[in-house]
Amino acid sequence: MAAQVAPAPLSAEDLDAWVSSPAVRTRRERSAAVDAEELWRAAQSVKLSETRSVGRLVRWRIPGTPADLRFAELFDRYPFTPLASGPNHFLSGLCGRIWTFRRDYPRLSSASEFQAWSEPATVRVLFAHWSEPTDEGGSKIVSETRVEPVDRRAALRLRGLWAVVGRFEPLIGSEPLALAARRAEHGS
Repeated sequence: MAAQVAPAPLSAEDLDAWVSSPAVRTRRERSAAVDAEELWRAAQSVKLSETRSVGRLVRWRIPGTPADLRFAELFDRYPFTPLASGPNHFLSGLCGRIWTFRRDYPRLSSASEFQAWSEPATVRVLFAHWSEPTDEGGSKIVSETRVEPVDRRAALRLRGLWAVVGRFEPLIGSEPLALAARRAEHGS
């Protein structure tokens, strides 16, 4: 029987193909003493209701989102647009005016629509999630978000928004990853 080859991790160039000039870029990762496939399976099972902060924040910003929705399902439905996926990764996008209290996100029908998005005073947001092996024999789950303003007006609005919410991102962004790593190592 041939040895199974783990899928190659996503590279900066892979993400640059979607959003190459982000004004905001966040990256969170969490290691686990399991293989990348097991960690990815665990990550796919984490629900919004299992998180303290990020689940409530998502449900506030996207009204009508069920609490028992898995994060994997969240990024596969409106207002997000699935962009690319593989055995250990999923990329999703969102466009619009993320600084308003209105649900001001257009419904995109394809990855090519996301790439071509150029509506003035808006941003394109890439959400990339994947697992990859580590040199230590385990794996890590990675979440990277990139926000690219379409024009100067959007850049100014994004700068104002990030000045307020940016300081909370480390608390919110790492919560689902920690749950996935614990679940992979210790079971549900």
